[in-house]
Amino acid sequence: MKVVITPRGFANYGEKALKQFDANGIDVDFNQTGLPYSADVLLEKSKDADGLIVGVDTIDKDFLDACPNLKVICKFGVGTDNIDLEYAAEKNIFIGKTLGTNTNAVAEHVLSLMFMDAKNLFSSAKQVKEGNWIKETGRELKGKTLGIIGFGAIGQRLAKQVSGLGMEVLVYDVIEIDKKIKEESKVKEVSYDEILQDSDYLSLHVPLNSSTKNLISGYELKKMKSTACLVNSARGGVVNEEALLNALKNGIIRSAMFDVFSQEPPVENIELLKLDQFILTPHTASRTEESEQRTCHLATSIVMEKLLVGGDEK
Repeated sequence: MKVVITPRGFANYGEKALKQFDANGIDVDFNQTGLPYSADVLLEKSKDADGLIVGVDTIDKDFLDACPNLKVICKFGVGTDNIDLEYAAEKNIFIGKTLGTNTNAVAEHVLSLMFMDAKNLFSSAKQVKEGNWIKETGRELKGKTLGIIGFGAIGQRLAKQVSGLGMEVLVYDVIEIDKKIKEESKVKEVSYDEILQDSDYLSLHVPLNSSTKNLISGYELKKMKSTACLVNSARGGVVNEEALLNALKNGIIRSAMFDVFSQEPPVENIELLKLDQFILTPHTASRTEESEQRTCHLATSIVMEKLLVGGDEK
């Protein structure tokens, strides 16, 4: 049996996991290039593969048809919008994801972006490097309101992290939130309009699908406070970037701190990236040494279980 692994984290943090494959007689082809595989390279490597561990690689119908031996695909993370789930199900290919392994990493990254915005850290450091000693005035997170749209594992972890800072936390989810979880997290569940209108920081934690694409667009941005900061560590397509550009240029909201974009990496001459009030990190919220190790271990376990034990669970 053969497994192809595309995430570069395995080269640095997956030594123990790779040994598990070897101990069970499974051949592994893992990415040691330091760069993402091109679509052609990935397809060529995967044509005879029984299992895949992938990151943001596009796994569509054509790809699946070209890989007749595939039995399991595991996402190195949780977002599966890059995989044709319906067609994979038709072909009886199990789709796994590494739930929980990067929860803390993403929540900490979001909190870091909030601090960066509140304290003007990026612009202040940039000014010093350019030879200027300009003392900008920031603001405190204490007493501010954080709105969390999508109250899953990451949203819950973020709520617990900011509770010690003295922030009020509002939450909204299309799925009913368990009363015990709300009480333990010390949050208040509100309507969609309320969370837009009342949040000083609005953090998005939803998957990208047909119902969440452009979830935040012009209408929603106009409902937000003019002093609000929008934080997106979910998926780029969740926010309408043209509407966001207009909102930032015209002072409809204060700022936006993103770890994701509709096209990654962004094409050149994106006007949003030229704005001081927009910060984009390169989709690294989930990437810590600890989370990479946990994700390598869980992804390996999922793939090995399906290849060695099998099962019909979907």
